[in-house]
Amino acid sequence: MAPIPGSGLAKGLAVTLRTMTRKSVTKQYPDAQPDLPPRTRGVIGLFEENCTVCMLCARECPDWCIYIDSHKETIPAATPGGRERSRNVLDRFAIDFSLCMYCGICIEVCPFDALFWSPEFEYAETDIRDLTHERDKLREWMWTVPEPPALDPAAEEPKEIAAARKTAEKLAAAQAEPREGES
Repeated sequence: MAPIPGSGLAKGLAVTLRTMTRKSVTKQYPDAQPDLPPRTRGVIGLFEENCTVCMLCARECPDWCIYIDSHKETIPAATPGGRERSRNVLDRFAIDFSLCMYCGICIEVCPFDALFWSPEFEYAETDIRDLTHERDKLREWMWTVPEPPALDPAAEEPKEIAAARKTAEKLAAAQAEPREGES
């Protein structure tokens, strides 16, 4: 069946009229904070204790906006006759948010969960050179990171937990059998 000429125009005008008759809702931003969806991407927070200075985040960043400086420290042997160890110590961790495109690759590739999305979005500066935030500022944003969502109760139990539970049930059953024979 062929469409009626002008039906598309009539549908478009109907949408326009419906939209025009609705009451608009405008939130005055500085006075009323917006309701952000959960897990909003605002800025990147750094949990410095987990950072091992592996440099994966800086290497994988497509914009090259992550700057990391470190040095090696020698740790004395834990036991007599053992060998000394060396570890990287973080000196500088900075992100230039004027270059960052908020893709989240750095957060995804971090094997030690040192980077997280924070919902903070109010970090405007009057000078673009001030958008390079050092580790102190990134650490402040870490405390605004929301808790991860709860696991789905209908999800399948992980294999490791199921195997551990079965082993515990077998041990409990084995311990319960001699007690029943004793009475």
